[in-house]
Amino acid sequence: MRFRHGDGTTVHLAYCSNVHQAEDLDGVVRQLASHAEPVREALGADLLGIGLWLARDVVRELTARPDAVRRLRAELTARGLETVTLNAFPYEGFHREVVKKDVYLPNWTDPARLDYTVDCARVLAGLLPDDARRGSVSTLPLAWRTPWPAASRDTARRVLDQLTLHLAELEGETGRTIRVGFEPEPGCVVENTVQAARELGGLDPERLGVCLDTCHLAVQFEDPAQALRRLADAGLPIVKVQASSALQADDPASPEARRALARFAEPRFLHQTRTAPDGAVTGVDDLPDALAGALDPGAPWRVHFHAPLHAAPEPPLSTTSAELTSALWELLGGPQALCDHVEVETYTWSVLPERLRPHDREGLVTGIAAELGWARDRFEELGLVAATGTTRPRKEPVP
Repeated sequence: MRFRHGDGTTVHLAYCSNVHQAEDLDGVVRQLASHAEPVREALGADLLGIGLWLARDVVRELTARPDAVRRLRAELTARGLETVTLNAFPYEGFHREVVKKDVYLPNWTDPARLDYTVDCARVLAGLLPDDARRGSVSTLPLAWRTPWPAASRDTARRVLDQLTLHLAELEGETGRTIRVGFEPEPGCVVENTVQAARELGGLDPERLGVCLDTCHLAVQFEDPAQALRRLADAGLPIVKVQASSALQADDPASPEARRALARFAEPRFLHQTRTAPDGAVTGVDDLPDALAGALDPGAPWRVHFHAPLHAAPEPPLSTTSAELTSALWELLGGPQALCDHVEVETYTWSVLPERLRPHDREGLVTGIAAELGWARDRFEELGLVAATGTTRPRKEPVP
């Protein structure tokens, strides 16, 4: 969906397809028909954005076959979909039984990460709508924090210089501007905006910047206004925003909260957990570690578990929805839009506790549509208006 900010900026709202399991081109095309188009119809939208996750093998096929890019773009157009952003954080295997720290491989010292990201940018240049101002690609924040010796930092910086050159060459060839955003995440070399300013400051702001994930921002107990000022001072643009909420337990010492949290301690993804007594952020790398006693339960916990935007979990747990709303206000509520690509990224539907997860295609479609409906309502509260011709009255209310 497209919205118009008061300053004239077109703001694109999409959902991320990494929620779907598809690691070949035919699978990606099928998910457009089975999920993305029905989500658009449920919203009553003429045009829906989808932030594609294209695994390494899919991108390899698309870059080898220009006709395949044209096929994918035609499928998007035929189904009332558009793509202005790709999620290139997961490289492959994002729906394996166990992902955990493998999602951070290869890191930005490995030429494979550079090749994949440049290929994603090239594919996106071929998918961008003709009237889109630019495209964005999100990626990991350099690497998991260990091991990360000084030599790795130097190597990564040289690789990022090569990335800048490749993006400039791509723009020269295609006339399309593609920017790459590094996504601070708890536990990584860059886990907050302080580290982003230190590790990423000085990069080419025309092509490289930050992908701000609001779940990660909340887990690190960062104030959105301060975080944005810090990035601006470092010359780091907000290339993309991933609208997401973290899980919160106000009293993690209570038996009820611990039982509820245990239902979210699942084996596929890493769920970094943080607390901030007296403002000092401390944490552990996974929720089971916290529950086993490695984290002080004397202050609220926030858990890196992307919770559905529109629905709070059962008490005594809650989400950081208020922090997400605050971040959107700081980004889009002022006289100037500080970002133009917003992507709802709840990839955890399949690992929610049994009572909360959808159990069929229709349930997932309904849930994704409800999240996008929630985001649309927040945009409208901020004064953004639907771009002409991109929405129509809903056939029925979105749950």
